[in-house]
Amino acid sequence: MNGRERVTAAIKKEPVDGIPSSFSLHFPAGCEYGEKGAEAHLEFFEKTGTDIYKIMNENLLPACEGIRCGADWKLIPDFSRNDAWMTRQLDLVKRILDKCEPGHYTMGTLHGIVASSLHLIEKTYGYDTGRLVMPEHLRQDKDAVFDVYKRVADIMCVLAEEYIKAGLDSVYYAALGGEYRYYTDEEFETYIAPLDKQVMSAIRESGGTCFLHICKDRLNMQRYAGYGRYADVVNWGIYEAPFTIVQAKELFPEPAIMGGLANRSGVLVEGTEEEIRTEVRKIIQENGKTGFILGADCTIPTEIECWRVEAAAEAARE
Repeated sequence: MNGRERVTAAIKKEPVDGIPSSFSLHFPAGCEYGEKGAEAHLEFFEKTGTDIYKIMNENLLPACEGIRCGADWKLIPDFSRNDAWMTRQLDLVKRILDKCEPGHYTMGTLHGIVASSLHLIEKTYGYDTGRLVMPEHLRQDKDAVFDVYKRVADIMCVLAEEYIKAGLDSVYYAALGGEYRYYTDEEFETYIAPLDKQVMSAIRESGGTCFLHICKDRLNMQRYAGYGRYADVVNWGIYEAPFTIVQAKELFPEPAIMGGLANRSGVLVEGTEEEIRTEVRKIIQENGKTGFILGADCTIPTEIECWRVEAAAEAARE
């Protein structure tokens, strides 16, 4: 099997000749788009040997200044497929695909409703304060803020469609908002979940495969109980959430599972080559070879040595 065949079989829970893998990182500043961004991706793919070629997305919805309360969200302008952030991202995808060797499974990254909406105010507040402000603003003016959330969902559906049109096999949908400390369960169910599902549905309707990534730590994973029917693969912070693979298979019985390794600590980041290989073999032995893709909780460190990822990918395919 080549990488594309191996990943496709794993998603369908069919027999594989080895476990496929996917790892990704945020590339250094200056590699967000253009030829430099494409070369950074291609070098990482070549040096690590992962089965999935995941294209990062650092071309974010542009910041909108002056958002100080819920009512101010009315100041946020409409989005278009002709906006610079989208054209830069799609240009990056096309540059990478033009130089990719055949036989690899390709994936585009798409930031979900909460993350993309945060990007609109992050320049003003920063990440941590912005996360706190978002639910506060929603409570102040539900109509104004939810209208922006809906417009974000609509333009992300466009990006998903354009990804698949460009030739990508799949879209990695990064869902955010499941933490106990921000939105309430009711707020999440009313204002976040329907829009997440809208974009995930659009990925599939465009002909792509949907990889659901549930981001961050201290999560109420039950908020995502209904997401499994919209996803082909689910990935989350096993160690960050925390939520075991056994628990995930109960919560998401239909999709394949991606994960197994911590992303910022532990054996992948700190171990020897043999320790990495041993841990990967142990993970596969414990979780089986059906419907499983080796991965990490989230992005791995930018400065990680590529041999570490290569060792994990090779051990998985044994």
